[in-house]
Amino acid sequence: MSVNFNLNGKSVSAEAEPDTPLLWVVRDELGLTGTKFGCGMALCGACTVHLNGAPVRSCQTPLSAVQGQKVNTIESLPRDNSHPLQVAWIKHDVPQCGYCQSGQLMSATALLAKNKNPSDADIDAAMSGNICRCGTYPRIRAAIKDAAAAMRA
Repeated sequence: MSVNFNLNGKSVSAEAEPDTPLLWVVRDELGLTGTKFGCGMALCGACTVHLNGAPVRSCQTPLSAVQGQKVNTIESLPRDNSHPLQVAWIKHDVPQCGYCQSGQLMSATALLAKNKNPSDADIDAAMSGNICRCGTYPRIRAAIKDAAAAMRA
């Protein structure tokens, strides 16, 4: 099956079975390896991407679901780390092992796109599907608050 969709602002076509997880198409066929495989069951959030602006778990999103849609991966963020979330992530020294970071950042960017002034409860709800084995949750929350403030300024 051939599926056409917009990936990080570019039109792409992918050939795979309709039930192939988007994660494997993005990583293996299209060569964007920033999105990580974690659990394969949509429980950890490492594979989070945006589908039409909403965070989804690409390990459980079939390729057929993205026909004609917009998909953004971690590679859609600036390479120079100039996005307010990237700046705040660095300022608060959020990553330790780093494995979950692409999924964390994708969930956080989706949150801030909808809510420019999230409360702790808003952040906790938006980030609840992302697991950080290193336990950097307080730093993640602080970084999101800083990024939100920078985006409002």
